[in-house]
Amino acid sequence: LDLMDEIDRLKVDKDATILAHYYVDGEIQDVADHCGDSLQLARVATTVTTSTILFAGVHFMGESAKILNPEKTVIMPDLHAGCSLAESCPADKLLAYQHELRAKGHDFETVAYINTSASVKSLCDWIVTSGNAREIIDRVPAGKEILFVPDQHLGRYLMEVTGRDMILWPGSCMVHEVFSIQDLLRAKKNNPQSLVLAHPECPKNILEHADFIGGTEKMRKFVTAETKPLTLLIATEANMI
Repeated sequence: LDLMDEIDRLKVDKDATILAHYYVDGEIQDVADHCGDSLQLARVATTVTTSTILFAGVHFMGESAKILNPEKTVIMPDLHAGCSLAESCPADKLLAYQHELRAKGHDFETVAYINTSASVKSLCDWIVTSGNAREIIDRVPAGKEILFVPDQHLGRYLMEVTGRDMILWPGSCMVHEVFSIQDLLRAKKNNPQSLVLAHPECPKNILEHADFIGGTEKMRKFVTAETKPLTLLIATEANMI
């Protein structure tokens, strides 16, 4: 508690606001001014009135906050806090692939999941989160092909729900890809009344057994809306539990 009080004092002294993703440790969320998923925190970042933003999250999230607040100082507790998904799509390789596709006659727009570096975002036409991807993809002109980067599992899921064909970048999230279908089925067997909630970054074989598929914020709202006792099997980052 003394440490929490000290942090509260430092926030005033340093004119700082703490933003924390739902995926970080609960103790950090407890001292944050705002917690949320990527989209929610990006929106909150535009409303911050302090001169400094301390972003407890991974590198691309800090970059996103800086893009939205070029005049503010954005600090990250750990500059090495990376994202396996963002790292699966380097900007130089994406640029080379875009040139290759255009050389082959493809007329496309590039849609990037927010889990990408700022340099990758600069090469794209649209930036989406898991929460708004379906809505944004519906805005891409029907005559254009779609190159979706970097998550192949989210891209495949979006192809199913939007009916749009896409060229998928072969990236994936280590956290969501680690889930074993055998482990899920065993847990379901041991908890027959449970519901399975899965993030769309999970592989298709996990999504096929999910009772609810949604991004971080949609999961939170689903759980909040349920008033009856439930056992939930949640396929996403552990601190989201």
